[in-house]
Amino acid sequence: MTVSVFELFSIGIGPSSSHTVGPMRAAQRFVADLADRGLLVEPIRVEAELFGSLAATGAGHGTLDAVLLGLEGLRPETISTDTKQQRLAWMAVHRRIRIGGLIEIPFTTDDIVCRANTYLPEHPNAMTLRAFGIDPAPSAEETYLSVGGGFVVTASEWAAASSRGPAADTVPCPYSDARELLELCASSGCSIADITLANEAVHRSRDDVAKYLLEIADVMHECARRGMRTDGVLPGGLNVKRRAKAWWQRLVYEDPDRAPEFAEDWVNLVALAVNEENAAGGRVVTAPTNGAAGIVPAVLYYARRYTSAGRADHDDVTVRFLLTAGAVGALIKEHASISGADVGCQGEVGSAAAMAAAGLAEVLGGSPAQVENAAEIAMEHSLGLTCDPIGGLVQIPCIERNAISAGRAINAARMALRGDGTHRVSLDQVIATMRDTGRDMHSKYKETATGGLAVHVPLNIVEC
Repeated sequence: MTVSVFELFSIGIGPSSSHTVGPMRAAQRFVADLADRGLLVEPIRVEAELFGSLAATGAGHGTLDAVLLGLEGLRPETISTDTKQQRLAWMAVHRRIRIGGLIEIPFTTDDIVCRANTYLPEHPNAMTLRAFGIDPAPSAEETYLSVGGGFVVTASEWAAASSRGPAADTVPCPYSDARELLELCASSGCSIADITLANEAVHRSRDDVAKYLLEIADVMHECARRGMRTDGVLPGGLNVKRRAKAWWQRLVYEDPDRAPEFAEDWVNLVALAVNEENAAGGRVVTAPTNGAAGIVPAVLYYARRYTSAGRADHDDVTVRFLLTAGAVGALIKEHASISGADVGCQGEVGSAAAMAAAGLAEVLGGSPAQVENAAEIAMEHSLGLTCDPIGGLVQIPCIERNAISAGRAINAARMALRGDGTHRVSLDQVIATMRDTGRDMHSKYKETATGGLAVHVPLNIVEC
């Protein structure tokens, strides 16, 4: 596998990994390339075009603002919420940006061209950036694809990867699919978490892998904490009231000792809090996307709080949970997609539920076969799920859908542990089914806000 756990669990800002984090990374990368080529000099002018889903729901997903921030050289991994708000406020007043943080030029969201009805052949999430010097012809031009989870590639990189086939493995425990992973576990006597750790240790020490995963979990926890302590109305015009704070206050009163009968309520709350914070543009961990960012933290909370292993050693459970979840996410990304614009919401909350189910089954003592079964159950019962955000905003049905999918993940893990790992449908088969279902799904159900709930709940919100 070529996808790292740290690519699936990356720190960014809301509300969308594909429509906010990805475009910001693309724009920042474009500016960095300009600087490397000596082109970041005055005079300079830029153009930006969004295509397909990026254009169709870009306004509601913060895409336009993300492009401006990226052109200033800011990164989603490091930008603070305060810095984001300050820079956007300055841009709104001055109607200018600072390319690479250095050169001020006139440029606003009004200058970004949106082509919602134009889909590039490579991917539905595409954007083209151009820079101009003195000559009328562009001095630099690049098309980027935001392929889900904040991953960004150029159109040429996408074509090259498609033509050369799978990359050669340089890890000690290579595998190409879930079947090979299970065979590797059987022959080595290792768990899926052990295999993933061995492969991650190629790039950093085992101690650093654990350290970074715990830091990722800390960001998840802090995101949930902020969500539980913030009220008000979410931005975007839907007037969706934040519920997590009121829920948290009631639960603290009703369940001061965290009794097991309230476990489902707390899982729902964590998922809700994270995704309200994401919808507000806050700091989140893509897991594997922003739209599904609440599921893994919610199930991880359950694993740490309501299992004997979690109560005994929070840190060990956290590391093993995330390693196992990451292995499943990598399989899904390699063989299907985690992009709502590509395969619908089955690729977002379905993938996250499968990852979380696997992680929970691992820390509950499941065998590799039971862990794989847990992931399969969660994905199997997410097949065909559409991405139809009302108003193009990651709010309805997205926030509640995270809570529902977290519950599905817990149920899938517990069902798998009641068996011996033997099952008729394999994880590989259900991933392939998800991929094919996404290909057959009409574009109006794939993050374009032109079908499903998005049209049956009429709104007067103008997209870009």
